Amino acid sequence: MKTILIIGSARRNGDTAKISTLLQKETHWETLNLSDYTISHYDYEHKNAGDDFLPLIEKIVHQYDRFIFATPVYWYSMSGIMKVFFDRLSDLVTIRKDLGRALKGKQMAVISSSAGDNLGEQFWLPFSRSAEYLEMVFIQGLHTELIDDKISSKEKARILSFVETVQNFKVL
Repeated sequence: MKTILIIGSARRNGDTAKISTLLQKETHWETLNLSDYTISHYDYEHKNAGDDFLPLIEKIVHQYDRFIFATPVYWYSMSGIMKVFFDRLSDLVTIRKDLGRALKGKQMAVISSSAGDNLGEQFWLPFSRSAEYLEMVFIQGLHTELIDDKISSKEKARILSFVETVQNFKVL
């Protein structure tokens, strides 16, 4: 199963980048950084159709079976750039229904990071419900916490366990 790690962070060298680097080293998953693209906010009139979102999502949908989203936690939620990406998935149920239907059965997981371990279960709701709506399979989410900008051995073990769960996930 071909997997892509989709990174949505405002900092290229922040905690999410460190976790993403570890994931890429351990798995050789291909990575995509949303900061490398111009993705406009969702627009009911679709005036944003000329930005990078539709060509990007078309490539992703046709090349990958599993999507791992990596995001920092900002104000108890996913990053702004990740939220814009998720908002634009609305294009897949309006103007590009073919791409929306192509997501059916694909898998999704999420890894988040922040300076504290105070993440509530509600954090995962936009991801799990989006997966459900798009008929994707939500595998799981993992929240990580770096201490002094470093991934501890305990946190690394949790991340590697997440990787194992994701890679061995089977739809029943």
